[in-house]
Amino acid sequence: MSTILAHAQGLVYTLLSMMPSPYQQKSLQAMLGLFLQAQGHPLPQHSKAKSASALSRFLNVYSWSTRKLIRTTRQIALKRIISQCHKGRRPFLQVIIDLTTLEKRGKFKAFEQLVRVYHGKRGLHLVVLYLVVGRWRLPWNFRVWRGKGTASPTQLGLKLIKSLPQALTKHFQVIILVDTAFGSVEFLHAARQLKYHVIAGVRCDRKLLDKRCVADLSKRGQQVRLVGLKFPVSVSWYYLKRDNGNLEKRFVLSTKPLKGSTITWWGKRRWQIEGWFKTAKHRFGLHRFGQGTLLGVYRWLVLSLIAYLLAHWAYLSTNTTDLPDWGAAALLALQAFLPQLVLFLLLLEIERLRPLCCAQGIDIQFTRCKM
Repeated sequence: MSTILAHAQGLVYTLLSMMPSPYQQKSLQAMLGLFLQAQGHPLPQHSKAKSASALSRFLNVYSWSTRKLIRTTRQIALKRIISQCHKGRRPFLQVIIDLTTLEKRGKFKAFEQLVRVYHGKRGLHLVVLYLVVGRWRLPWNFRVWRGKGTASPTQLGLKLIKSLPQALTKHFQVIILVDTAFGSVEFLHAARQLKYHVIAGVRCDRKLLDKRCVADLSKRGQQVRLVGLKFPVSVSWYYLKRDNGNLEKRFVLSTKPLKGSTITWWGKRRWQIEGWFKTAKHRFGLHRFGQGTLLGVYRWLVLSLIAYLLAHWAYLSTNTTDLPDWGAAALLALQAFLPQLVLFLLLLEIERLRPLCCAQGIDIQFTRCKM
């Protein structure tokens, strides 16, 4: 077994040992098994290892420390990321912040104050902090936008940045990548005070002090002064291919003087989180929560992110440079980290098909080997 798989397996064993009882350990295994099927619909009623009511009680009722689960996962993941640092120049830590909506319909009485409409989408709106170091990916933290009159997505993003552990930031050159919604004066000034370098999207009609617009610029990497900012920024642009095949001109700014080509290169890196959003939702069911309590929803989101992390580590263990096949990576993680669950599900399936096997003249018997 590779070192990466060994560390991930250690994480799973540690999380299981944190459960107060063997019954809850099996429930945690069943939930992780659902998420690692990577089909995008890990609903409790689809579980063959535990009943839907048992998994509902595990998420909504039973007393186990979600905070401790998160803290333990972060500590182990942090050690793996820091291990990527070697002598010499510090590598870049890409801190990507964006907002995604977990769309929902219907009434959610237990947490209706969190289900809001934002940009025409109704649901739970998460501001996510996503870390990238080389080939390593880690959804580190998230906050829920609670609607008008509360902290804005920009302010939530700043809180996430401030919560980054010093043990992480001192080992890397931190670069913050955000889209246009987070490129506000408030965000850029606050990030500068924290001594972080920001690459942010910028609207084409953003005003300069000389009364021109960003769209009027003709040279990539040009230093300009934007209205409201106390310091100059460098601006560049690139062309983004949309789903309809058309090219859309996107402007991006850097709070640090850089060449236009460098700003463009970093600006494109922000889109990594968009691919992760699709993977987290459509493979690991991040948006499929249907729990009746806020605690149940919170635990669902956390377990979904942990399942993604396990599949990602399984992908890294294959030492391939191809794009991830998340179905194959999740299957590898399931077999490597939860082998007993895999065998249990296999035996259930064989038992279900036993009448068909007998009708075809096949008799299947099982013998347990002494190990």
